[in-house]
Amino acid sequence: MDRIGESCPNSGRKLHGGAATVTLLPVFIDPELTERIVASTGLSPAEAARVIEDVLAFHAENVDDYVRRRHAHLKTYGAKNDEIFARIAAELADRLVAAPALTERQLRRLVYG
Repeated sequence: MDRIGESCPNSGRKLHGGAATVTLLPVFIDPELTERIVASTGLSPAEAARVIEDVLAFHAENVDDYVRRRHAHLKTYGAKNDEIFARIAAELADRLVAAPALTERQLRRLVYG
């Protein structure tokens, strides 16, 4: 299933910045998880499955795209690079799918090439 630039329900932002393309292999969605989402939210089973797929697509963003997107976002709000790179490094450590540990130099190279 291709997920290209789909909108996130959170204020319509794109799930994958710019022209980035993420191809997800068909994923087995645990029926118990779907039932739990249905029970706790009142969504239909189809809506719950879509929410689960959207969450999986959001977390499928690769490290390079994540770093570039977060850097641009934080820069937009006036943050300075030293603060930005420290924050991104901390965020990467807590990502659902752990990213490799990156040095500040590696983070800078992802942003500036």
